[in-house]
Amino acid sequence: MPRFDRYLMAQLMAHFGFFALVLVAVYWINRAVVLFDKLMSDGHSALVFVELSLLSLPNVIRLVLPFAGFVASVFVANKLISESELVVMQATGFSPLRMARPVLYFGLVVALMMGALVNLLVPLSREQMVTQRAALAENITSRFLTEGQFTHPSHNVTFYVNQIDASGQLRDVFLEDEQRADQTTTYTARRALFVKGDSGPKLIMLNGMAQTLDRESLRLSVTRFTDFTYDLGGLFVASGGHQRGLTEIASGELLSNRERVLAETGASPQELTYEINSRIAEPFLAASVVLIGFACLLLGGFSRLGLWRQIGFAAVLLVVVQGVVTVAPQLGQSLSQGWILAYAAPVTGMAIAGMLLWVAGRPHSGRTGRGSAVLGVA
Repeated sequence: MPRFDRYLMAQLMAHFGFFALVLVAVYWINRAVVLFDKLMSDGHSALVFVELSLLSLPNVIRLVLPFAGFVASVFVANKLISESELVVMQATGFSPLRMARPVLYFGLVVALMMGALVNLLVPLSREQMVTQRAALAENITSRFLTEGQFTHPSHNVTFYVNQIDASGQLRDVFLEDEQRADQTTTYTARRALFVKGDSGPKLIMLNGMAQTLDRESLRLSVTRFTDFTYDLGGLFVASGGHQRGLTEIASGELLSNRERVLAETGASPQELTYEINSRIAEPFLAASVVLIGFACLLLGGFSRLGLWRQIGFAAVLLVVVQGVVTVAPQLGQSLSQGWILAYAAPVTGMAIAGMLLWVAGRPHSGRTGRGSAVLGVA
């Protein structure tokens, strides 16, 4: 690799590492605070929080890497232009396309990282996270069994337990069920315990009473019971019955076990085909936005006010490409040949970058013409 390419690659990788670290930390901490508040309010331990936070990290990195690459390319290009290093390279005969070659190498490095994340690490972490959350949802003791406090395991359901003894039995239980629009049922029991059933957890109440209020007639009926079973299966997700989605399956399995994946996930063939192609295309999207950021700054000549117009223009183009990313799945998953749209964003990004480099290389456009003129006068 020529010395200029090594130098520019080193600059890009160094700043990319910095921006990626900062952006991942900010985004991850922001999500971790919400997760911490939810888990702690549900009575889970700090170890559970750490585990779920680490499982969410691969997807956070996947979201941040393209943006970090874009920021790094813009920052480095702005730095080299302000220090006249790119002007010197242009004076030696380097065209914008030639100067973009190390940027393309850098974009391919980012694309390799994205490929590993999108096709392997993110699906595996999502599968583990969903399994872990389902297990936590079924763990009723840590979910809402708190002595002396009213809790709400579901909408319109209120639960209270006065005491939990060493054997796991509940003492002085109160349960109010307002899920039906026409009546409210209140259960009280001296003792209760939880058991695991086929459809989910069940609450067995002993020596208690059920009071049912008809809201239309305002009549109250009272039923005393020796034992009564309340099915909580509708309030919690059983971990054993979880079916994976397409986003939770690694790409190798999507390709090798297509029929079994369709049967397990219930997805359509169009959705599966689009998912596979989107995972192939997404890494190249990162490479395209890196080139867009660098190429935009080559359009500007020297200015004491800086290159803010070019930076703003690069940000606008990034929003345009992201708009294609947002719209494409909505159409691609419903059309028989919609998988082609998975490549719409990367192709659009590469086309924009190529056009920008072509415009920057024209004799009387952008920085090339002005930089050559300045050197010629000098």
